[in-house]
Amino acid sequence: MKRIMMQVYVKGSIEAVDLYQNAFNATLKSELRNDDGTYLHAELDVCGHTIALSETDDEKIPGNTMQFCFHYEEGQEEAVKHAYEVLKEGSQINHACGPCFYSGCMADFIDKFGVHWCLFV
Repeated sequence: MKRIMMQVYVKGSIEAVDLYQNAFNATLKSELRNDDGTYLHAELDVCGHTIALSETDDEKIPGNTMQFCFHYEEGQEEAVKHAYEVLKEGSQINHACGPCFYSGCMADFIDKFGVHWCLFV
């Protein structure tokens, strides 16, 4: 196997790529654009892991029923807090950034693109 990556389809792929780059201090590794300028396929490097994004069409459901879980190392609470602050606007907050029974710093939310996130230390 060459690699495993997470792929998500969203409405507003240009904004999503920009927002996720900011939230996760990610770099854009590759991109292919549709004729309208949206992303046919974009790959972001997030701490050595790949998140791929594509603009959804009417046959795909924006977001999904999966949850992207980012388990950060101890001492990286600021990375969790930063990502949460960047992504929380327009999100459905299930658990605001703070302690829970398994972590001193966790956030669970569905962002404005319909992507379900769980970020924790």
